Amino acid sequence: MSSVEQLAVWVNGEVRTADTAAVSALDHGITVGDGVFETCKITDGVPFALTRHLDRLDRSATGLGLPAPEHATVRDAVKAVLAVRHIGFGRLRITWTGGPGPLGSDRGDQPPTLIVAAMPVEPWPAGVGAVRVPWVRNERGATAGLKTTSYAENVVALQYAHARGGSEALFANTVGHLCEGTGSNVFVVVDGELVTPPLDAGPLAGITRALLLEWAAEEGLPCVERDLPFDVLQTAEEMLLTSSTRDVQPVAHLDGRLVRPGELTKAAVELFTRRSAENPDPV
Repeated sequence: MSSVEQLAVWVNGEVRTADTAAVSALDHGITVGDGVFETCKITDGVPFALTRHLDRLDRSATGLGLPAPEHATVRDAVKAVLAVRHIGFGRLRITWTGGPGPLGSDRGDQPPTLIVAAMPVEPWPAGVGAVRVPWVRNERGATAGLKTTSYAENVVALQYAHARGGSEALFANTVGHLCEGTGSNVFVVVDGELVTPPLDAGPLAGITRALLLEWAAEEGLPCVERDLPFDVLQTAEEMLLTSSTRDVQPVAHLDGRLVRPGELTKAAVELFTRRSAENPDPV
């Protein structure tokens, strides 16, 4: 991965370098994780699916009781950050927090904080390892399906996966159904179909997930939403992850067991690669 020094950061109206960008030490996003965010892939200096990401940022903000940010302001910040240096492939992060507040859970009366950062990164490999973790997602929790800045659970799960040779951790939900990864949605080949958990199972409504489902329906690729028992991962012959920077990525091994990408996985990769190249902002 690229170093922090390559970051360009926009904070509340001004572009800064990584070592000079700052927010209040009492920002609610820092003290209690009261914030939401979006991550977009950058390809040849252009963020992918920015409109969809901004719409989801609105939904997450509303779910936390925060006002939605002005899209024009966010777009201006994105342009300013991407103008600092050309990024061939990278990550764009938009963060929207509750702003400065008290040290408890109550919010203060200050306006929210907007942070936009961009950074070059190395593309993901063609296949990755995944590890099942012993913790569950609460599909009925207050923040279920929201992309919040409260990511400590994901940090712990990723450390668990890394220690066991994986680069992504996979969660069940409270009723034992497959849910999601720490930063990805999961698709499993079952009976000749690509199956992904429905949103009421608790996963984030991933942008790449939604596009793959839509494009698969248009082109006749069997790709559906359905509840799956978490144990399906023990015997799954094909599996893939989707996310904004992964696109559609085959799982090469799960808990150390070899998983070979088959025809459906390859077709999904080809479909997303082709269709995403046609339009950088599919709406």
